[in-house]
Amino acid sequence: MYIPKYFKVTDVNEILNFVQENSFGTIVTTKKGRPIATHLPFGFTKHEEDFYITGHMAYGNPQWRTFEETDDVLIMFQGPHAYISSSWYSQENVPTWNYQAVHMYGKVSIQTTDELMEDLTKMLEKYEGHRENPVLWETLSPKLLESELKGIVGFKIKVEEIQAAYKLSQNRNETDYHNIIEQLQKEGNPQSQQVAERMKKR
Repeated sequence: MYIPKYFKVTDVNEILNFVQENSFGTIVTTKKGRPIATHLPFGFTKHEEDFYITGHMAYGNPQWRTFEETDDVLIMFQGPHAYISSSWYSQENVPTWNYQAVHMYGKVSIQTTDELMEDLTKMLEKYEGHRENPVLWETLSPKLLESELKGIVGFKIKVEEIQAAYKLSQNRNETDYHNIIEQLQKEGNPQSQQVAERMKKR
């Protein structure tokens, strides 16, 4: 990913928090030189000094069969994004787009059944634990779980490279920066307002 110096993010904790908050991403592999992509929710864990991305896909999805022949897989995570009108600048310029994105590269392997069950348990806790009537691993019937496990393939990726870009108008002067925030808040769509909030925090 091309990242100008203004927009490069290197703080690992900040990147990890971003991935946890924007965990629905895209996994990209290749088959005979042609890219293949699947959009999935991912888990993120740390073991000692190594980071791992985990996930699962349908058994019928042919992408998992490319794992053995793929040297590196790419996982892409994206946060809010918004169009930036150059009419919001104090000097003539061209429009652009603000966004947040993280790319991670690594080696992929198929999970064991125990690893997959542990990963699914954590995912249910993350997305269901706060609900009034949570659907958790231990509340589902063994018959249903056995059937569902047969229909998916779990995988884990040892992260070997991280690239992170937060393009949030850091290259604009202070006056323009605050005006962009103000204009984004007026746009009336959630993405623009989320970008404005991210800019305010920075």
